[in-house]
Formats: sequence, C-alpha cells, structure tokens
Amino acid sequence: MKKSKRSNVDPFIVMDVMESARKAEANGKHVIHMEVGQPGTPAPKLAKKFISDEISNNNLGYTVTLGLPELRNRISKLYGDWYNIDLNPDRIIITTGSSGAFILSFAALFDVGDRVGIAAPGYPSYRQILKSQDLIPVDIFTELQNKFQPIPKDIKENNLNGLLVASPANPTGSMLDKKKLEELINTAHENKVSFISDEIYHGIQYENNPTSALEISNECYVINSFSKYFSMTGWRVGWMIVPEDHVRQVERLSQNLFICPPHVSQLTALSAMDAKEELNTNVEVYKKNRSILLEELPKAGLNKFSPPDGAFYIYIDISEYSKDSLNFCKEVLDKAGVAITPGLDFDQKRGNSTIRFSYARSTEDIIEGANRIKKFMKEEHLKY
Repeated sequence: MKKSKRSNVDPFIVMDVMESARKAEANGKHVIHMEVGQPGTPAPKLAKKFISDEISNNNLGYTVTLGLPELRNRISKLYGDWYNIDLNPDRIIITTGSSGAFILSFAALFDVGDRVGIAAPGYPSYRQILKSQDLIPVDIFTELQNKFQPIPKDIKENNLNGLLVASPANPTGSMLDKKKLEELINTAHENKVSFISDEIYHGIQYENNPTSALEISNECYVINSFSKYFSMTGWRVGWMIVPEDHVRQVERLSQNLFICPPHVSQLTALSAMDAKEELNTNVEVYKKNRSILLEELPKAGLNKFSPPDGAFYIYIDISEYSKDSLNFCKEVLDKAGVAITPGLDFDQKRGNSTIRFSYARSTEDIIEGANRIKKFMKEEHLKY
C-alpha cells in the first residue's frame, strides 16, 4: 500500500534518546535524565486532589470544542495578571497540547506550498508538522550574537508567508525583549507575513519577564501550554489565542480534527492555575539548577553557550571535541550514564557540533549529572 510523501517526516531524536536511556535502565544502569524537556515534578498537588474527587462525580464526556468556558475565562485572567492585558476569553481556544495548537494554526493560516520561517536551532516538531501539511519549513539560521533569534531582515529575505517565533526558545532558552519582538511583528505585518508566537515557556524565566506578542498586536496567533510552567506534560492540554475573526474558522477545524480537548485534562488545568506557590517553587528549582550548570559545565570544558534567559535548557557548541553530536551523546550515555540530546534535532545544518542539556529534574540529579559529565570529559576529551 502506497505511503504519502508528506508523512515522510524525520524522527524526533530526543524521543529516541529517551528510549535508549530506558533500555539502559532496564539493564540496570542508573541514568541521569538531562535529555527531555519535561519537568521532573508532577501536576500540582492541588490539581491532583481536585481531579481525583471530580472523576468520581463527573462522567467526563465531550466538552464544547473551544474548551470549558470556565477554563477560558481563567486563562483570560492570567493574561491580566501576567501582562496587564484585557483579553476577550472568546479568543481563547483550548487545544490538545501545544501540538494540537500548531496543527490548527498551520491549517488555518497557510495553503499548500506556503513558506513558513522557523529558527534554527529550534523545536524540531515545527518542521515535521509543517511538512506533514505540505507546507515548506524555511530554516532561518540564527546567530549567537542575536541570541539565536530571527531578526527583521530574515523576514524580508526569505519570501515568507508566515513566521513562527519562540521566546523563551527551545533549545537555547533565549528571549526576545519587547523592542526586538515588536520589530519582528511590525516587519511581518508590513510584508503580509502571518505571525505565530510560541510562548509555552512563559512563567519560567530568570532575570527579566518575557513579552507576549499580544502586548504588541492582536493580529497574531499565540500558543501556550500547561506542559511546562504548569508541569502537566502528559495531560496534553494547551491553548491558542487568535484574532476574533479567526475564531470560528479554527473552531470548525478543531471540531473535525479533535472534537474537543480531553475533559479530565481541562479540569485539572483549571485547578492547576490556582497552585501558584507550588509552581513558583518549581521555577526556583530550575533557577538553582541553571546556576549549577552555568558554573560546572565550563569546568568540564563545555563553555561555548549563551546563558539561557528562560525555559530549562542550555545549548552548547562541542565542535572543539566532536563533529558527531549523535555519537557524542551515545558515548555520554554509555560511559557516564547521562542522557543528553544531540543538536541534530534542532539544527539540521549545524547540529552535528551541538548538544542540549535539560535541567528540569531535581537538583540532586543535576549535581550528579554535572559530576559525571566532568569525569567523562576529563577521561575522554580533555588533556590535563
């Protein structure tokens, strides 16, 4: 039976790394997980207690496609609290994770063959979702001096129909300040380029607060998720915000593609939004873990990186030691028992010489992982 060309997408390498780590653990190896972008903490205690009671008293059938009205209203309040924005909850669409939001966004905004700019390095699934919809992902090879973020000339030079920007970004943790984000959005508008802002790491920042694209323009799509700050990866619930005249179009797509987001996850998310103290405690752990790695990784000879502004990643140039990041990561797993991610996932052109560390686990794990990396580098790569 024939397979479609658009289904021929690349694997998500970090998931392969997770599987390799699982096999190593099944064979008795103690692995420190620094590969996956997943908080080491579960959903907030408040939310778990609430949903255990709710399951007993609710049949949890279909919700309306746009999502529970009370959750949409609560998210609207969040935008007032975080950004001082008076957001109409009618513009909020609850989705099956941010992945569902990307699928809906690309389907709503673009036609077959349209060109959509994405940063390299950047989240690999952007590229594969675009390809699966017969859209053309256009890699924008960003530079360290621009904090690995696109700049206005990238819009002008690449004949784009759309631009997707993440701030804080995966894998670099870099953020755009308000001025730079405004320059990008204004340039996109001037060139009739649809603008999508991935804001799923908002809430996890260290020195400055991130800017939402909605602080600058209502003529854009904004995507967020309960996976990162709210520590609910496996619940698969997120949201998107669209211009008012796009709501019905996205609703029709979502009705047919997803029917509705998971009812149980929406209820859990609603309760999680009241767990501010616990969630901010998680961010303090990430902040501490970040400080540890910023101090310890250079001692291992891994000092070519830009300190992350947000999220929970450090993206490192290892060209001094290896031009095969996939094999380098395999060595680290085999010899040091630390799972990390090769840069090939994030940058198809330059990722052979980069790796990503995630520091979303416990501080004890991060300390142990750093010690193992230092030992590995001294034995395998550094000449003392």
